[in-house]
Amino acid sequence: MDLLNTLVEKGLRRELPTREEALAVLATTDDELLDVVAAAGKVRRQWFGRRVKLNYLVNLKSGLCPEDCSYCSQRLGSKAEILKYTWLKADEASQAAAAGVAGGAKRVCLVASGRGPTDKDVDRVSKTIEAIKEQNEGVEVCACLGLLSDGQAERLRAAGADAYNHNLNTSESTYGDITTTHTYADRVETVQQAQAAGLSACSGLIAGMGETDADLVDVVFSLRELDPDSVPVNFLIPFEGTPLAKEWNLTPQRALRILAMVRFVCPDVEVRLAGGREVHLRTMQPLALHLVNSIFLGDYLTSEGQAGQADLDMIADAGFEVEGTDTTTLPGHRATAGGGCGSDASSSADGCGSVCGTTTAPDEPALPAAREEARTDLVAVRRRGAGTDLAPNA
Repeated sequence: MDLLNTLVEKGLRRELPTREEALAVLATTDDELLDVVAAAGKVRRQWFGRRVKLNYLVNLKSGLCPEDCSYCSQRLGSKAEILKYTWLKADEASQAAAAGVAGGAKRVCLVASGRGPTDKDVDRVSKTIEAIKEQNEGVEVCACLGLLSDGQAERLRAAGADAYNHNLNTSESTYGDITTTHTYADRVETVQQAQAAGLSACSGLIAGMGETDADLVDVVFSLRELDPDSVPVNFLIPFEGTPLAKEWNLTPQRALRILAMVRFVCPDVEVRLAGGREVHLRTMQPLALHLVNSIFLGDYLTSEGQAGQADLDMIADAGFEVEGTDTTTLPGHRATAGGGCGSDASSSADGCGSVCGTTTAPDEPALPAAREEARTDLVAVRRRGAGTDLAPNA
């Protein structure tokens, strides 16, 4: 049985692929790409049909972060010319959220730069959550405030938060290469704190930072073990003024292979196409909808995204539908039992099959030989929405 048939069968059973199988997906050629997308699409439709969940970001506090994450335009020492402002008031944040909800967003993601919130910050965000919930019936709220201290996740849950986001970003072995002011273990602990408090965990990765295929597989396997309900897949936006400004390692085809690999490893999880899709997928974005079941609507934290209406048109034109607030995103076994990304299925020791004669994957694949040309024209700093007097893009 060839690789793709094996992966589809495992995905339909929520069974973990082998590392060799996951690496083999990333090693497929451009000629095999549509076969890969079609196979992963079968798994996506099994668990999520043709629904697309829309999420909307509200940047509560922009810039001025003391952490040194190399990929981030808000980092310590960043020279990126982004918006910088302190905390939005609850009514300002609620008003910003309303624009996304009006555009079809089912979840509002409240994000604030910084190492982690103080107790006063948690009080502030709690008031914002309450205001959003009061004005938007059925809308989910996810908080993303950095590393949590004891009791903070419980307080956010009590205020009405549904989820908490904290990404692992890259493999444990390479984490120290992109950040020195906190550790990979710190991030894992925060996700576990959110889960223990009854919050739905959201944790994902950033691709395109110079990592190897093995690094990508490592972080996705770690995410499966951590068992979040949603996995955002970000593609590095190389902001001028950050240490990774020259990292242009992704092609649209590679981005699609990465998304397919994530879907095979985490078949029944909300896989979200997140930051950088417009920069790296470009006109190939509609194909990604066959792999993911969730996207962000409109702009991101510090960069502009595709126009909100263009997102809606893309979803409709590709034959998908926007998921409503009256629909449960996750499959029943996850939504009711807290089951994980294949958490009740056994791992398989089956060997790797073949795609067009490829029978094995290299132990440590290098980055693709063909590097993407820098497309700095596609990196636009956000100048509208939260923190400005201009209307948001939603």
